[in-house]
Amino acid sequence: MKYKTDFLTIHRGRLQSNLLKLSEIGKNPQGGIDRWLCSEADVSARGWLRDYWKHHTDTEFHTDAIANLWAKSKGTLPLAPLVIGSHHDTVSNGGMYDGALGVLMATEILQTLQESGKKLRHPLWVVSFTAEEPNPFNISTLGSKVLGGVLKYKDLKDVTHMQTGQTLADAIQQIGGNLEEIDHLQIQDGQVAAFLECHIEQGRRLADQKFSSAAVSTITGIYREIITVTGTANHAGTTVMRDRQDALCAASEIVLLAEKTAAALHSDEAVATVGFLQIKPNSTNIIPASTEMILEMRTSDPGKKKEFLHLLTQGVDYIAESRGIQIQRKTILDQQPMPMNPAVIKAVEQGIEQGGQTAVRLVSMAGHDAAHMARVTRSGMIFAQSVNGKSHCADEAATMDDIEFTANAMLAALLVLDEELD
Repeated sequence: MKYKTDFLTIHRGRLQSNLLKLSEIGKNPQGGIDRWLCSEADVSARGWLRDYWKHHTDTEFHTDAIANLWAKSKGTLPLAPLVIGSHHDTVSNGGMYDGALGVLMATEILQTLQESGKKLRHPLWVVSFTAEEPNPFNISTLGSKVLGGVLKYKDLKDVTHMQTGQTLADAIQQIGGNLEEIDHLQIQDGQVAAFLECHIEQGRRLADQKFSSAAVSTITGIYREIITVTGTANHAGTTVMRDRQDALCAASEIVLLAEKTAAALHSDEAVATVGFLQIKPNSTNIIPASTEMILEMRTSDPGKKKEFLHLLTQGVDYIAESRGIQIQRKTILDQQPMPMNPAVIKAVEQGIEQGGQTAVRLVSMAGHDAAHMARVTRSGMIFAQSVNGKSHCADEAATMDDIEFTANAMLAALLVLDEELD
């Protein structure tokens, strides 16, 4: 959909060119991108961004203590800044849009404003957060968690790389930060006027509705638990079926129970997955003695989570009793949903409507840096349509028509926020 306006619009070809250039950094032979924290590709991408800001924008740029990258332009009034951006790192064998689109779209908006001579009342800052994605240090949304006050130096000083043993402190120093100084980074009340992040949807709701963009109403809550099923190991050939206590068979019932229970909630915004399974002794001719799994449930509705856990508990208890096995459960994550700010949501909706599209609101079913920024400032998101809902894979895609529409809607939303916020 073409953005219908007589006002300022972004440079489509330039944004497309920058997306392609950044996608070459970390590209692997399979066509995906490997650009995780402190990798060679991460270092190269950081250098590319800094060079681009230096040569194509009138900004002051720096790297903060947790190695977030910033490009800062001035406003006409002494107001707190408007901050836009996302992250430049990827999952293993990831795509070229997750995160990078948000950083480059923010850069394009800044560049468009400066070239047009349009001056904002607020300073405008572009950010690329450190380590939004899972990485070998096992901490995601790292940069925004520090800004949001979720993580302090005491939480991170002993963190090491899973394979190499390198300390996180050393890694952060290598990319220009200083872990010992991060406790000064938490955003204080009034320091940032608002934060706005663009991201591909990573689902197919916009594609199914044939919309280019949506305002995000809430970032989903995420609940995870470890479930350990303990049965009895025995010879797989000599133990008759009635005498077995097979931990894997019981675990399989739990996996299917989670799927069935989530489906019974009848909501596209309530999902459950078992994505990790470890079997012991994991041998062809031995009945499994134990199985450990991680179950994840996501929803923005606390009532749906409560209903899911109630039904899950009933089912798990029945499986344990009927099979004569032990099942232990331990909650390892209970992250609450994070609503986006009403003023930012409204501005995004106005930006979308100015382009001639009906404004829709969606819950983000993935976590984002915007969730942690919401702890310390007005925070919001705008989604761009994902082709076939693909993300976290080399096939991740978005059309330039949808990207251009979303960028112009985001620019319009930014102008609304600049006018209305003090």
